[in-house]
Amino acid sequence: MKSGSYIIIDGAACKVLDVAHSKPGKHGSAKARIVASGLIDEKRRELVTGTGDNVEVPIIEKKTAQILSVTGDKANVMDMESYETFDLAIPEELKGQLAEGAQVLYWVILNDRVMKQLKS
Repeated sequence: MKSGSYIIIDGAACKVLDVAHSKPGKHGSAKARIVASGLIDEKRRELVTGTGDNVEVPIIEKKTAQILSVTGDKANVMDMESYETFDLAIPEELKGQLAEGAQVLYWVILNDRVMKQLKS
């Protein structure tokens, strides 16, 4: 693990912010303290594990969708590959910039969909 990589902590996909290692003690193995931020809820999480232990890594799919309509803080979008329609929450940084017919990039993370950016 290193800063910028992805990990699953408490069932939530997170981005690693910091990794600290401790020395092995007299009766124990070395430990790693991983500090991460949730990709969906941006909540800070910590994990302490052995340095030789395996961790779970999320599969993140990056897809493109076209906006069909915008109502309040939700956008009805259509996937450009499967033509499936669904609603996505509009993040704060994209409010007011979205229009019908525009294309957006969204991520599928652990069966959750998150709008990430407006494609130009």
